[in-house]
Amino acid sequence: MTELRIGCHLSAGKGFRHMAEEAKSIGANTFQFFTRNPRGGKSRAWEKEDLEAYRVLARENGMEEIIAHAPYTLNPSSSTPGTREFALQVMAEDLEKLEDVPGALYNFHPGSHTGQGTAQGVARTAEALNAVLTADGTVTVLLETMSGKGSEIGGSFREIAEILSRVHHAERMGVCLDTCHVWDAGYDIRSDLDGVLEAFDWEIGLDRLRAVHLNDSKNICGSRKDRHEKLGRGMIGFDALLAVTRHPGLCHLPFVLETPNELEGYALEIRCIREGRMDAGCGLGL
Repeated sequence: MTELRIGCHLSAGKGFRHMAEEAKSIGANTFQFFTRNPRGGKSRAWEKEDLEAYRVLARENGMEEIIAHAPYTLNPSSSTPGTREFALQVMAEDLEKLEDVPGALYNFHPGSHTGQGTAQGVARTAEALNAVLTADGTVTVLLETMSGKGSEIGGSFREIAEILSRVHHAERMGVCLDTCHVWDAGYDIRSDLDGVLEAFDWEIGLDRLRAVHLNDSKNICGSRKDRHEKLGRGMIGFDALLAVTRHPGLCHLPFVLETPNELEGYALEIRCIREGRMDAGCGLGL
């Protein structure tokens, strides 16, 4: 049986070695971090010594893949030229730097069309990817499934598929499935996980799925609101989310928690998922 790879979002403020040590301390063998301030801004340089120390720890602790998350402010599908240019600059810088981080996947939100319409938003996001992806790069870029709130694109598998179909270097592309987002978008992973994955496979292809954000939701299915909840305290429920991690089509993927937690809470959620049960010690669902 494939070993479960699960972790959480960590602060990158103290470097890669510190993130790897924190991950190990809570029973994680993967993690996610922001490439820079999540609201945007200048990226600081990564120290070579820190990266080398991280490589050693990653090898020793089976951290084969980690997820680098682009800042939320990126909107490659915006109607504003300056906003699109900022997105291109950040993505290009991030991808260049991530070439030095083994096993890094680069995750970003496809963007919002800001009134132009979904078709134009899809086209602009694909244009941005074609501008930053090159044949000699090695970092895989992940489009994240979204809840579809407002003018957000990526709220349906069809929209994700349409972006992918327009990218020239499609071999460098993948998808990150967010359980809260797809639930809020109307995909009932609690009652019909197999059906949702069949729809994903039909529209996108399960071979494109490279990571999962494991989050419960504060909302009913189809609400299009995007509000994460701790595992077992939301509308999806612990059992349904546990089933996601155990599904034969998903269990080989890295799972990252983005629940509203501190480090101790993440450690408890990771333990509950690994043990396959939600107990009073986890403090979940109470």
